[in-house]
Amino acid sequence: MITLTDTAAVKVKELLEAEGATDLALRVAVRPGGCSGFSYEMFFDGDVADDDEKTTFGEVSVIVDQASKQLLEGATLDYKDGLNQAGFSITNPNATRTCGCGSSFS
Repeated sequence: MITLTDTAAVKVKELLEAEGATDLALRVAVRPGGCSGFSYEMFFDGDVADDDEKTTFGEVSVIVDQASKQLLEGATLDYKDGLNQAGFSITNPNATRTCGCGSSFS
């Protein structure tokens, strides 16, 4: 299952509060597509399936579907807010190759 850094968990909580949707969870998924074969998808979701994997980081719930779970095993979601890098990024030990934009992998 994917892990959230403390910084990412705080940012996700801030975004949920800004949306007034603190009852939703962050869904992290892997979908076919992108220039390297797979791409990451993240969105707030209130629809949790019985076979979804659910983990809590602080006050933030993260859900991952079974198909994505194996591709995200050992991955870390981080958030940076600096001059050179800003936004969420996933470090995934299962990715053997990534594209130049950093949003797809194989």
